Amino acid sequence: MRRARQGPTATEGADYTQRLRRLSGARWKRLLDVQAPYRWNLRRLRLGRTLDVGSGLGRNLINLGTGAVGVDHNPTSVAHARNLGLTAYTTEEFLRSEYARPDAFDSVLAAHLLEHLPAEQAREVVASYLPFVRSGGRVVFITPQERGYHSDASHVRFVGFTEAAETCRELGLTVLRQYSFPFHRAAGKLFTYNEFVTVARRP
Repeated sequence: MRRARQGPTATEGADYTQRLRRLSGARWKRLLDVQAPYRWNLRRLRLGRTLDVGSGLGRNLINLGTGAVGVDHNPTSVAHARNLGLTAYTTEEFLRSEYARPDAFDSVLAAHLLEHLPAEQAREVVASYLPFVRSGGRVVFITPQERGYHSDASHVRFVGFTEAAETCRELGLTVLRQYSFPFHRAAGKLFTYNEFVTVARRP
């Protein structure tokens, strides 16, 4: 199936925010608390004070603990996150904020970001935030597996373990661990919400 929209422009408008709200607000998701395992996964990583790049509606930001800050290029999504009481900024606002200083964070989380951007642009975006992470801090990439990748027309490239590791190498990061979550890798072809997780360390 041909993708009608691609790249960052496909994720910066109010319509994309509304799509995310519609998907996350599905009644069955609320009843089953489908986010519970993903909350657990974030907490067990013990990321400390985290900068959530591409924070969207704040789905991960809300579970990252005290001091977490979100940044996203979509002002409508940022407004939604703020309405939840979260600390979130647009890209331009963040760079003018008190948080845009060296070593302000222990970790960077880039969840469901890399697949929305061509490889070179993705590296540039992540690289621009690395100076705000302390030396030895962690960088975590989370990307969808096959079924999840094909579920969103704004995805422009598939980012598996190999591609994420290559991104780390080009950014000068050391890969510490890669794993499939919440199910075994084979589930990714059938289960929309199976994810690749790459944990790396900043020099």
